[in-house]
Amino acid sequence: MSGTGGPTGPTVRALLFGVPMLAGELPGFDAEAAPEEPFPLFLAWLTEALVAGVREPHAMTLATVDADGCPDLRVVALRDATEAGWTFATNADSPKGRQLAGQPQAAVLFHWREQGRQIRVRGPVVRADAETTTRDFLDRLPGSRAASLVGRQSEVLTDPAALPRAFEDALARVEADPGTVDPLHALFTLSPRSVEFWQGVPGRGHIRLRYRADRAGGPWLRERLWP
Repeated sequence: MSGTGGPTGPTVRALLFGVPMLAGELPGFDAEAAPEEPFPLFLAWLTEALVAGVREPHAMTLATVDADGCPDLRVVALRDATEAGWTFATNADSPKGRQLAGQPQAAVLFHWREQGRQIRVRGPVVRADAETTTRDFLDRLPGSRAASLVGRQSEVLTDPAALPRAFEDALARVEADPGTVDPLHALFTLSPRSVEFWQGVPGRGHIRLRYRADRAGGPWLRERLWP
């Protein structure tokens, strides 16, 4: 049997062969002129992504580790970012909420395909206080608050018809009492210890710039990395 097909058609390898990567015009990146700290560069890249029309630039892949040491991944929304870190929300009783409680370390990845850019952030995670969490929850649109109040994230759904009913009930609850807050709503901030900026370049001469935090509290260390 050839390597280009199988009983049901072409192999994945054959389907992917020749698919272009880093196609189109990509922005430049002068790593030598980058700021001394990572957050101003993140803010500049995020602004450029928004101006360029990158779809959902606030979407980021969050990596956590479960009790068995097995990594887990999912895409979440960035709620805020400052020099102190990158903030996201979840249900405290969800798998990621429990994983973060047991191992408060995480990594996030932004992938802005249209610009051939990636940003990776790694470090410890800190849960926000009740006041900050409540304010974040009430800042959400009613539909988002209702979805959170439904709860039971990642549990087995034995009756699909139960989901729209539960959402309608939760939305009615939000509309009747706009101050309703999900007690399991949790807000986390990933405090950066390492931040890497990756700019794809056609021909594989990619530009990688990593910032590493000085554990003694000194200035950030900037390092160019081999692609």
